[in-house]
Amino acid sequence: MSETLPERESMEFDVVIVGAGPAGLAAAIRLKQLDPDLGVVVLEKGAEVGAHILSGCVLDPSSLDILLPEWRSQETPIRQPVTEDRFYFYGPQGSLRLPNALMPKLMGNHGNFVVSLGLVAKWLAEQAEALGVEIYPGFAASELLFDDNDAVIGVATGDMGIERSGEPGPNHQRGMALMGKYVFLGEGVRGSLAKQAIHRYGLATGREPQKFGLGIKELWEIDPAKAQPGLIQHSFGWPLDLATGGGSFLYHLEGNQVYVGFVTHLNYKNPYLSPFEEFQRFKTHADIAELLKGGKRIAYGARAITEGGWQSVPNLAFPGGALIGCSAGFVNVPRIKGVHNAITSGMMAAEAAAEAIKAGRAQDRLSAYEDGWRTSPIGDDLKPVRNVKPLWSRFGTALGVALGGLDMWTNALFGLSLFGTMAHGKTDAESTEPASKHKRIDYPKPDGVLTFDKTSSVFLSNTNHEEDQPVHLRVKDMGLQKTSEHDVYAGLSQRYCPAAVYEWIEEGADAPRYQINAQNCVHCKTCDIKDPNGNITWTVPQGGEGPVYQTM
Repeated sequence: MSETLPERESMEFDVVIVGAGPAGLAAAIRLKQLDPDLGVVVLEKGAEVGAHILSGCVLDPSSLDILLPEWRSQETPIRQPVTEDRFYFYGPQGSLRLPNALMPKLMGNHGNFVVSLGLVAKWLAEQAEALGVEIYPGFAASELLFDDNDAVIGVATGDMGIERSGEPGPNHQRGMALMGKYVFLGEGVRGSLAKQAIHRYGLATGREPQKFGLGIKELWEIDPAKAQPGLIQHSFGWPLDLATGGGSFLYHLEGNQVYVGFVTHLNYKNPYLSPFEEFQRFKTHADIAELLKGGKRIAYGARAITEGGWQSVPNLAFPGGALIGCSAGFVNVPRIKGVHNAITSGMMAAEAAAEAIKAGRAQDRLSAYEDGWRTSPIGDDLKPVRNVKPLWSRFGTALGVALGGLDMWTNALFGLSLFGTMAHGKTDAESTEPASKHKRIDYPKPDGVLTFDKTSSVFLSNTNHEEDQPVHLRVKDMGLQKTSEHDVYAGLSQRYCPAAVYEWIEEGADAPRYQINAQNCVHCKTCDIKDPNGNITWTVPQGGEGPVYQTM
């Protein structure tokens, strides 16, 4: 920038929490329960709490029962209990329902609820504010602040009104510095500050690489005659081949609505594969097409999911703070659930911080949190399923799922695994193979009734970014993007992105030209994960921008 910026104004708190998701809000609530005099602030980059939250979601309420024991007697958005579980293997021409008796008990959903996690987050925010927690939506934490001992002492929010050139515009406003004895990073999957902390402090040393999936989801209003509130079903198989991991979820809510979603594991090899197009193809399966016939799509969204589990969770504590929720990677992959673990992690971090502050400590490592999670309900949940993902990746869908089921059964019955603890090996970026090893996939054109294009889908996510600002998707080496991402991997970013952000323009004097439509970004973080060279870094845009999910 051409001029020296003024100093940031600062505010002091006991604990600063980045991210108003289940983990961050649970941490805030627990801190106030333990000591009402603690100063606690939660920063949320979305325009409102819940705006950026996307999840299935079937909620396991076990951790909520501990955090807020009276919730069942209150008016909450947690209303639709699960009434039936179904599991399917899909082929192109039909489906095979798998008997529930074959599923380990941990896969059951009795006592769980179909919810909009965004609405649950809004309700949790109300509980937090009632206890005196300060919540600031529309404030994107863009920078970690450090002291001379390299401990985190706070975060800074991004400046507003920076123009595309990087210079302050006429409406420029300096970001705030929010200082705390401890900082919790609960940004969700692949959070930008969590990524920095993991790298700076070597938190992933000795751990397996984190693994990810891309979840794409639509909300449909269907024919009332077909609605079955509380029915949930999961499938694997078609349209993915048996070498590519992933599967679907379909959850019936109240009001003749249904969540239809598809998860593609991001360690897929073929750069011609498009997770978005695979999801659209999935809806043409006879079972799904019949359910949606006569219905209307009313919302769309996409988000990366952590899949590494037990062996990929980084060290949770660093000088001055901690990782909580999906920033740490607590999703149980076969159950497709992580909210209960996120809430538990927030409570555990809060308890460690409250004890430390009571003892007069600050800006040190919350070792009790790191030392305790593997013997907590989180560890109890993740350890028995630790080999499901690596077995699926190594042996493919048919054999891998069968072996994963066997491993879950031996863990459930005998408390042991025939496989020990398996390694994940490659990162998802390293798993991508050159286009020369694969054939192009010819996806059908959308019909605008059952299947859709990316642009109309992004419109339903209510995504908005001010165009006259620096692009928040940073390409480190544009030359490498051409020689590798384009020439070797056939420009896979325009296929892995579910929001039409990336394009290779193949016509004109300067072709091929890489175009980044940052205003389309739904903050799924897939580019930060899947680029084969790690050449794209996702950073926060101006506060409040991005998708505005209503009931997702």
